[in-house]
Amino acid sequence: MNWAFLEGLISGVNKYSTGFGRVWLTMVFIFRVLVFVVAAQKVWGDETSDFICNTRQPGCENVCYDSVFPISHIRIWALQLIFVTCPSLLVVAHVKFREEKDKKYAAGHKGSHLYNNPGKKHGGLWWTYLLSLVFKACLDAIFLYILYYIYEGYDLPRLTKCSLPPCPNTVDCFISRPTEKRIFTMFMVVTSAICIAMCLVEIFYLVSRRCVKLYNRRQVYGEKVNRVNSTRSCRLIFISEFSLYVWHVLHNAMEANVPQKHFY
Repeated sequence: MNWAFLEGLISGVNKYSTGFGRVWLTMVFIFRVLVFVVAAQKVWGDETSDFICNTRQPGCENVCYDSVFPISHIRIWALQLIFVTCPSLLVVAHVKFREEKDKKYAAGHKGSHLYNNPGKKHGGLWWTYLLSLVFKACLDAIFLYILYYIYEGYDLPRLTKCSLPPCPNTVDCFISRPTEKRIFTMFMVVTSAICIAMCLVEIFYLVSRRCVKLYNRRQVYGEKVNRVNSTRSCRLIFISEFSLYVWHVLHNAMEANVPQKHFY
């Protein structure tokens, strides 16, 4: 593993995250990535060679192993970590896109800029950050469900029975170090659940903070707003801003070389 690349990647993501996002990133890196690389891979390193069935029928152990472990926990967690960390790169890519666009605009307009601070979470970047949180929480939940669905829970039995051909009859098969693997499985499940909860808390924090800003802005302009109307107005403004965000994403995808100062 290229630790220098991983360190640079994490520092880039950490730079544009909120306090909750930095805690989430630390949680993922220390309690999931490091545990996965340092310990979990070694625990599951003997799952094939030490999976023993009380028969010498050729092919029986392979068939039974495939039945008990349709996909290895290690491979599920590897895919989970890859997919869960990818949405954070959307924020970094969006900021880099803003910086490059701002440079092109400044070069052709005598030093004037499109954005005062390309890394500030407002407009389209705020929506990109919010969507990245939604994607991370959903992906973690999906992988937890996949693991639960495949193994019918998060427990690993010490003894499994198999009667699939070419086994001559019902044979007993034994999993190596089931208690240790059970502990690591529960640890990874709990850390994933904590990361989901942290994403949901950050989503609530961002949305509530945004609603408070919209409410205070209306109060500054002297509008009388009750709680029901403010909630309804906040919802309508969110819908309109998200529609504008999607429109600008599509617009910039089609006309990426036409810089102009706008919401995105």
